[in-house]
Amino acid sequence: MCPKSRPLARTDIRARVRGIPGARKALARRYTKMRSKFAAIGIVIAVLAVSSQAFSAGPVYTIDQAVALAQAQNPDIVIARKKVIGARGGLIEARSGFLPSLSSTGLYDKRQQQSQSQLRQEDYNATLKLEQNLYTGGQITSQRAIARLNIEKQNYELQETASHVAMDVRVAFNDLLLNRAKVRVRQDSVRVLDEELKNQQQSFNAGIVGNLNVQRAEVALANEQPELFNAQTQLKDSYLRLGDLFGLDAGPGTAAAPFEVSGELQYQPNHPDLNDCLARADANRAVIKARQKDVEIEDQQYTLDRSAMRPHVRAFSGYEVYSERDPAVGPEFNYGYVVGINATWNIFDGFATKGRMQATRARREAAVQALAAARRAVASEVRSAFFDLQQADRVLETETSNVQAADSALDIAKSNFAAGLGTQLDILQAASDVTRTRTTRLSAIYLHNVALARLSHACASSAEALDFASKIENAKNEKRNAAQAADVARPPNKLGQR
Repeated sequence: MCPKSRPLARTDIRARVRGIPGARKALARRYTKMRSKFAAIGIVIAVLAVSSQAFSAGPVYTIDQAVALAQAQNPDIVIARKKVIGARGGLIEARSGFLPSLSSTGLYDKRQQQSQSQLRQEDYNATLKLEQNLYTGGQITSQRAIARLNIEKQNYELQETASHVAMDVRVAFNDLLLNRAKVRVRQDSVRVLDEELKNQQQSFNAGIVGNLNVQRAEVALANEQPELFNAQTQLKDSYLRLGDLFGLDAGPGTAAAPFEVSGELQYQPNHPDLNDCLARADANRAVIKARQKDVEIEDQQYTLDRSAMRPHVRAFSGYEVYSERDPAVGPEFNYGYVVGINATWNIFDGFATKGRMQATRARREAAVQALAAARRAVASEVRSAFFDLQQADRVLETETSNVQAADSALDIAKSNFAAGLGTQLDILQAASDVTRTRTTRLSAIYLHNVALARLSHACASSAEALDFASKIENAKNEKRNAAQAADVARPPNKLGQR
């Protein structure tokens, strides 16, 4: 190797630049740039590693796929489906009263005689009987009506459960996106403050700044790291909540989630009308329809209870094989057809029917009150979600301008520091304000999406069906908000960046 091309050792470099004015500062800047490049490469490698782990950890779901998965596997929905199947079985049971029933009975006994008797000791009979209800006082009709109403009620309960689970999934999904975005914000903030600490340490070693700047940078970094740890823990909790809604069991001894989600926390403007939302909720909400079925069930139950006071008539026909114990009457073995009508009428049952009818009337009045309470609760739920949506829109509008003001304040603080008119504390405070305002804006987007999911559930309608605002105004807002929400949560790469 040629002597001119031989790389210089660090001691040789220090010896050569020792007598050159300003060479020490130039060398420090060169080492700082090299460290920044290596740090950037390390961050890219870490991001790729985390992305590969997340990709290999399990399937990736969008919000619509997450809702579909929860609809298929959520335990509450599975239980509600089983209740619908059970109600259908009740209809089959109630409908059996209109069909004839076929039954068989048999008897055999042998008697011990204490005195001399001409009767035969053995006695046996076997009967095959076909029976049909002729009149039951409305019992079978009301039982079938109650069974059908129970099926409709359980279907409405299933719809309500599915809608509530879909809302919970959308809320949990947005919560996961929020916490994941917060982790990125905190990671970027920790990285920026760590770079600032390194720069201040290098400037202190070069004699440019005092030890106070280094200590301030250390304090700022130490204050930001717990926020990062908290955001990471909240992200893990979000995966657990969403996994519970999916009906998935976390694997033993593993900290990684069995799935991953795609998408970013974005703002989608929606401006519903309160009166239309209230009308939709009262007409479409499944919980209100289920309470209406409760009232109808109690009406049919009153008819069923009253049927006990009326006569019941049944016709029967069959074939009988029997023994004759008295030899003087005829042969021992006998057989033949049997036809007849059986009628019963409870003249007095100790006021048992009256008590059942009184209890049914009380339950019906309670069901009417429950229906009114359900309507009030749904209306209150609609208003609460609507007001939360309005609040989120106002906070989001305020924080959007606040983010811009915080960015401008950071630029001014850096310019003043470069001109010798400000301090490092002003830059750190401005950078902290940028991170806080952008995190607050992310939270406002999350609250908007959650309020919209709650309002959709309360109205039993999709979010698109609730947007009653002008299409032209919405198109303008979407273009403006899309540009603002694309990457609003990222702080500058360096505190010195303008």
